[in-house]
Amino acid sequence: MKNFFAQNFMRASMKKIFFFALCVFFLFSACEQKNISETSDEVSQTKQLRVIATVFPSFDFVRKIAGDKVNLSMLISPGAESHSFEPTARDMISISEADLFIHVGGVKDEWVAAVIASVPSENLRVVPLIDIAGELLALTQTECDDDCDHDDDEEHPHDEFDVHVWTCPRQVIAIVENLTEILCEMDETNANFYRENAASFVAELRELDENFLDVVENATRNIVVFGDRFPFRYFVETYDLTAIAAFDKCCVDTSVAPGTVSSIITLVENRKIPVVFHIELSNKLVANIIEEATGAKLSELHSAHNISGADFNAGVTYLDLMRRNIENLREALN
Repeated sequence: MKNFFAQNFMRASMKKIFFFALCVFFLFSACEQKNISETSDEVSQTKQLRVIATVFPSFDFVRKIAGDKVNLSMLISPGAESHSFEPTARDMISISEADLFIHVGGVKDEWVAAVIASVPSENLRVVPLIDIAGELLALTQTECDDDCDHDDDEEHPHDEFDVHVWTCPRQVIAIVENLTEILCEMDETNANFYRENAASFVAELRELDENFLDVVENATRNIVVFGDRFPFRYFVETYDLTAIAAFDKCCVDTSVAPGTVSSIITLVENRKIPVVFHIELSNKLVANIIEEATGAKLSELHSAHNISGADFNAGVTYLDLMRRNIENLREALN
């Protein structure tokens, strides 16, 4: 009964947010209608595509492809937790004014459908990353049970996919190629520019893939240990690595199973594992316990969910993050 009232309270709260956003949107639209109509001819000649990406990877991919030819923004602030994001009224207005909205997809992005249904968005193109990636990995039954919020007596299809497609460069190549075609369709004037940039980007991604392969093929072990959440299924399966992780999923409300930390400590000691990984923006609580018990070095393997404000302001890119990962992985496997 408590869950029933909590769910209805949350639905009512979201409806109030949507209503408020719509009111604000129409207020601004009414105030600015005259100015827009007076300058429509001029704007039509210089208008850039307005692109909103929810997370850093898609933001950076578009930045690399389109450069300054589009008006690009990232919805989730640098340093923020992407898994627990909820849009504000201002976010909803921004989305309604965009031409292209790129989000991750999957059960954690169910808020997107509600937002799109609640804002005026006749010309908005919505693209989930998981729809333009390569082959997807299905969540296990346990992962889907943990990640999906639903009533026990509600029918729920367990056909969701792991959404962290950007952790593997080969998946990113497919994403970049598809994003490029979408941008070219929406902005034919700059199509050659987009395709040239994308070709250069794909070449860098292929080199990145080769570098990861070189590290793995010349390693003395193939086990990577995470004292943290684990968003790297695509990565470890692509490069044939065995991953041991304290958490069996990636969302912030996950917990460590009883005995897991003790088992990992034993593994690290018995196998003489030199490095235990944590992910970016982590509190490292479990990783620190493993480090203290074993003497293994803590190192970051960046999943690129989001980046710090300092990295964002410094212009750090997806490629920069993955090149850091190459060196940290090399140390962990030797």
